[in-house]
Amino acid sequence: MVSTSRSVLAVIAASALVLAACTPDKEQVTPDPADSPTSSASTSETPQADGDVYSQQIEWETCGWLECATIQVPVDWADPEGDTMDLEINRLVAASTTNRIGSLLINPGGPGGSGLDFTEYFVTSAGDDLLSAYDVIGFDPRGVGQSTPVMCGSDSVIDDYYLPDYPLESQEDLDAGVARNEVFAQECFDASGPVVENVDTASAARDMDLIRALVGDEKLQYIGFSYGTQLGATYAELFPENVGRLVLDGAVDFLLPGDEQSIGQAEGFEQALTNFLVWCDGQQDCALEGDVEQKRQQISDLMADALADPFYTGEAWDLNGNLMVYGIVVTLYDEASWTLLNSALAELVEAGTAGIMYQLANFYLDRDGATGEYSANSTWVFTAIGCLDAGQDDAWTFDDVEDFRALMNEASPTFGWWFANSAGCDGWPWEADTIVTSLDNAASAPQMLVIGTTNDPATPYAWAESLSERLGASLLTYDGEGHTAYGRSNQCIIDNVDGFLVDGQMPDSGTQC
Repeated sequence: MVSTSRSVLAVIAASALVLAACTPDKEQVTPDPADSPTSSASTSETPQADGDVYSQQIEWETCGWLECATIQVPVDWADPEGDTMDLEINRLVAASTTNRIGSLLINPGGPGGSGLDFTEYFVTSAGDDLLSAYDVIGFDPRGVGQSTPVMCGSDSVIDDYYLPDYPLESQEDLDAGVARNEVFAQECFDASGPVVENVDTASAARDMDLIRALVGDEKLQYIGFSYGTQLGATYAELFPENVGRLVLDGAVDFLLPGDEQSIGQAEGFEQALTNFLVWCDGQQDCALEGDVEQKRQQISDLMADALADPFYTGEAWDLNGNLMVYGIVVTLYDEASWTLLNSALAELVEAGTAGIMYQLANFYLDRDGATGEYSANSTWVFTAIGCLDAGQDDAWTFDDVEDFRALMNEASPTFGWWFANSAGCDGWPWEADTIVTSLDNAASAPQMLVIGTTNDPATPYAWAESLSERLGASLLTYDGEGHTAYGRSNQCIIDNVDGFLVDGQMPDSGTQC
């Protein structure tokens, strides 16, 4: 049986852009703000909370054309009156005062994506009716970006953990991978302290309920993308009585067994690559030769070459197999990026160099390829979040690795080796206090809409189908390519989502756009 922690990390590693263990539930009851004394929140970097965080006041400031603020959340929700940390939020105020419904919280996914940055994009792509009715609120989740961040050491420490091709061909290689995880986790703790132990999804969901209360909303209205659907479903499980209108776009069915999640995503990226190859076959300047299967083999051959002898980039790192996968995968999230992939492959084939592919890989990693500096902490915070959520299973053996590799190679001839080429979360020393293993409470909450894209590589359409069934939610389908739908697909999706969020008109389950 495949280790949950191993396969879950494989999934989140491939879902880091915009991407369940059975453990004792140590969930804490969230205090009712009406029962707590009024007090002001401290604003120092790691302050001691003064009473109930639900009693603090938001002080909005002008931040360009948006408003922004800092609130305090407990480092550990198991100790809600203990140390706190910063949570950064921003908003665009509703365009209408007469038609205003309340606030709409948004999350771009990851885990590790910046909600502050996402607000600026979202409000340029959302429907006018939605922007008229809601204050749109983004937030950098705990540990992410401008909120008190998870840090894991210098850029070189990050590089050494994420960039190389580490062989995984023996028990000794696996043991070395586990040791790297242990050392890296210690680097994160040394740089972040207890923050790194408390960036799990359930804690982030509790932060969302705090935001809901502080902005004065009785119910949470929410739209989450990719991993943001897991965050939204977790919120609904913990706070079903506070659920308003929730939209989950690019659904992650995080209750599926870990091996099923990995298989689904490996198949999704392989299908997305096939769709690219079919497209490329019709282009006069396609970098690859032969039919679709011959083109696929050319890519596999180039990966083998990169593993054996990395391609020259002109920068500090040459393009190895791992970086080549990053460079390809990032272009499969949206068909608009296929021309970039074709250009990168053309350089590899014609010149034997990898400048473009290297740039794409660095874009995936939020890294400047020339300086080696990381522009955001999303690369390592998704490891911290994913491993906390995965919990701790029995350690793998190399026989487990080979079984998992066989599954991945069958699911994806091109990328399967990469999915099975790490020690996963084995050796990560912490797990979340609350790991959601059921959505029975969430299913009792009203008004949830799940959106699935038929050719979504990162969150396969089947996940949208199964998550909507678990939640008893309506399913809205975008028949198209790419990751997620709202704001990047068509007017039909916008009309149906806005009709639900603004007017409360739930589209019939099975509606296709």
